[in-house]
Amino acid sequence: KIEGFYEYVVPPLEGFWWQEGTEGADYSRKADFHWISVLRLPGFVAKKDFTWAVETAEKKKKIDCSGAKLWTLEEGLCVQALHLGPYDTEPETVARMDAFLAENGFRNDFSRERMHHEIYLSDPRKTPPEKWKTIIRHPIRKV
Repeated sequence: KIEGFYEYVVPPLEGFWWQEGTEGADYSRKADFHWISVLRLPGFVAKKDFTWAVETAEKKKKIDCSGAKLWTLEEGLCVQALHLGPYDTEPETVARMDAFLAENGFRNDFSRERMHHEIYLSDPRKTPPEKWKTIIRHPIRKV
């Protein structure tokens, strides 16, 4: 039994993206992207609960969970925008975000710990690309 458990809806898939040696993203070098996919968990999920779930999935379902990690993320100051459309048109939204930052005295603050973050609100298997909704979030700092 998990202390504090309550029924919840699994949140949308999220992804963190980066390229080695590049601040932000060079969309012309898509093959160079690295990524991590994440699912948010409710606060009642403790390390012991996560470990139990991983071990159970490996034993009962024969699933390789060696890459599964439980980590806490504190993103700090960020800018975000809702991108509507296929992933290939994200650079247009990012350009608008960058313009907003410049106009308001901020700049991107990418690092190995602070990455391009996407939250996928649409299921691409069920939604046409022109209707995909993706939140794009970037770490920022004051200039």
